Amino acid sequence: MANIVLKVEGMTCGHCVSSVEKAVGGLGASGQVNLAEKKVTVEYDESKVSLDAIKAAIEDQGYDVG
Repeated sequence: MANIVLKVEGMTCGHCVSSVEKAVGGLGASGQVNLAEKKVTVEYDESKVSLDAIKAAIEDQGYDVG
């Protein structure tokens, strides 16, 4: 399993946290959002999902991944 911390711009509330965590979870990964720091810590299996796919799923929710 791999772990990565991604900077996510545009999150402002609990709904944003839920959207990002669900987007990541839908790929079979787990994400934990830190709203105050505007970051998400993602744990994922590199053999099942790519980092690019995780970033794209978050961006599809309307957020910018740095």
